[in-house]
Amino acid sequence: MTIQVSGSRMPAHFLRRIGASLLPRRTVRLRLTAVYGVAFVLSGALLLAITSGLVVSRSSMTAAAAPSSQVAQSPLAQARTQIQQLRDQLASETQAHAGVSHLLLVSSVIALGIMTVVSLVFGWVMAGRVLRPLRTMTAATRRITEKNLDERLAMSGPDDELKGLADTIDGLLGRLEGAFAAQRRFVANASHELRTPLATMRASLDVAVAKPEPVPAPTVALADRVRAELDRVDELLEGLLVLARAQHGALPGYQMLSLDHIVSAALAARADAIAARNLTVSNRSGHDGAWVAGSPALLSRMVDNVIDNAVGHNQDGGWIQVATGGRGFAWLVVETGGPVLDQRQVAQLAQPFRRLGADRTGSDRGAGLGLSIVAAIAAAHGGTLDLRARPGGGLRVGIGLPLAVPAAPAAPGAWAGVPA
Repeated sequence: MTIQVSGSRMPAHFLRRIGASLLPRRTVRLRLTAVYGVAFVLSGALLLAITSGLVVSRSSMTAAAAPSSQVAQSPLAQARTQIQQLRDQLASETQAHAGVSHLLLVSSVIALGIMTVVSLVFGWVMAGRVLRPLRTMTAATRRITEKNLDERLAMSGPDDELKGLADTIDGLLGRLEGAFAAQRRFVANASHELRTPLATMRASLDVAVAKPEPVPAPTVALADRVRAELDRVDELLEGLLVLARAQHGALPGYQMLSLDHIVSAALAARADAIAARNLTVSNRSGHDGAWVAGSPALLSRMVDNVIDNAVGHNQDGGWIQVATGGRGFAWLVVETGGPVLDQRQVAQLAQPFRRLGADRTGSDRGAGLGLSIVAAIAAAHGGTLDLRARPGGGLRVGIGLPLAVPAAPAAPGAWAGVPA
């Protein structure tokens, strides 16, 4: 379909696009302007109606009350009477004018008060209706986490600022979903791609040292040192991969586990290291009361890191206290002795590559990922990590996790972390 315009033919859809571009867009600002403009006009009209009604009613009552009487008199007496009536009428009109002014003022104040209340209620209701899409977007955005980035606001309605904001948030969520997917793919592929060169280097060292001819002692020492560094790189790589999996919510093999059993297994596996440092261990675990739900591999790694931290960063002949429980929430507390620590530095140990240094333990072993991995795994399971410097010296590590099978129903909000 085309339309003839001044001797030329122009498509109809092109004319419609021109007309739409000339008309004002239905923006939130325009809608609010129209709403409050109509509200003001209606309020003013109602105010005038109330004031005029009160004034007219008062004037009608005054006019109805005015007496009218005529008595037959002489011309001179009639003139005097008329003069007196004019004087009385002038005084009456003056008083009536003052009364009407006072009545108008009082009526205006009353009407203004009424319309103020009406306008506030009307504005409150209309603002709620206008801002309802914003509340909907806020609630939907709060529900979206890294685990459900595929959800979208998908707001319908006119193409105004609110829909533009919702579409922008949807675009941002799409980009975040793509970034998280790329990071998960990296975590899935990094283990094989990065460990292959390390395995090749380790095999080359073994081949070089295992030659039939005698190998110089410096070469053997250098090979041992390089192999030790490769082991440390391998350990660091494993820690980074576990940290990445935990931070991205990758929880393989979700099962129900006993936190007490995990702690007992971790202590048993490190019995030789504990005996080598002559450490005294006090295990006050519960009796199968701390049940949690999660990944067996990650939860075991979390407990192993806490025990390794207590054993490795300790003094020879020191002590370790371990306690678990399941009352409202499952918790694990590991305490060690030692010198007095700075709480500000202790609070930063949950961040990657943060260490207190060799002055605490006399060793610089570790990459500073142990407690950061613990914090990430606890957060991935809906728990928290609490690090505190003990007043008498040493460190207190507390972990709180949601209880999978509580002994008794917990009160709402009972789980707030590990016990003090």
